[in-house]
Amino acid sequence: MRCLVTGVAGFIGAHLAERLIELGHEVLGVDRFTDYYGREIKEGNLARLLGEPRFSLSTADLATADLRPLLSTCEVVFHQAAQAGVRPSWGQSFEGYLRDNVLATQRLLEAARAHGQVRKLVYASSSSVYGDADDVPMHESSRTAPHSPYGVTKLAAENLCELYRRNFGLPTVSLRYFTVYGPGQRPDMAFHRFIAAVLQGETVRVHGDGEQTRDFTYVSDVVQANVEAMEGGAVGVFNIGGGSRVSLNEALRL
Repeated sequence: MRCLVTGVAGFIGAHLAERLIELGHEVLGVDRFTDYYGREIKEGNLARLLGEPRFSLSTADLATADLRPLLSTCEVVFHQAAQAGVRPSWGQSFEGYLRDNVLATQRLLEAARAHGQVRKLVYASSSSVYGDADDVPMHESSRTAPHSPYGVTKLAAENLCELYRRNFGLPTVSLRYFTVYGPGQRPDMAFHRFIAAVLQGETVRVHGDGEQTRDFTYVSDVVQANVEAMEGGAVGVFNIGGGSRVSLNEALRL
């Protein structure tokens, strides 16, 4: 199959594209190469893909580009592209989050609907849609109450996926990722910052007392979840987590 992977130069997108190629699929990757973090990191993520004959790359902005050519030959869409970051999403930056996380998703869904040949659209959502939920472990039926503008945009995009599924029969799956880590992750992510501080002999800075817990999920597990979402018949929303809660202090001791 030919697959479209948005955000292909990002942390998860690059790993996903590599795995799809290993499985024999063709991948058209698209990325806007925003300046949220260094372009050299994204180029490093792509280095292992650019020599692959079944991989092609398009530089495009999903919020403004004509998406029809991108979808014209693709059967499956993996929508990984997003403006990331919880803390930066407040204030005037919110406009950019609406643009990149909501408008871009709606335009991609509309293009997929018009194309009529998309067998599955898999959307990369986030556990941020839950906010600080009291009932743990969280279930897909748990109440969604985002505590950040970023979480609001991810939930809005989920709802758009569901609307296009119900109203137009476009098969969509939303995967709620829980704290993904692994090689190539963004420099603003916790594990990257912790390791960089240790290597540079600096103090590791933790917000709060470090007893807050996370469900850390290795990137290969997230990639496998995307593959299974593509291959399976299920639609709707699914949590993707490592299955255990670990405090930041425990993670640092490891």
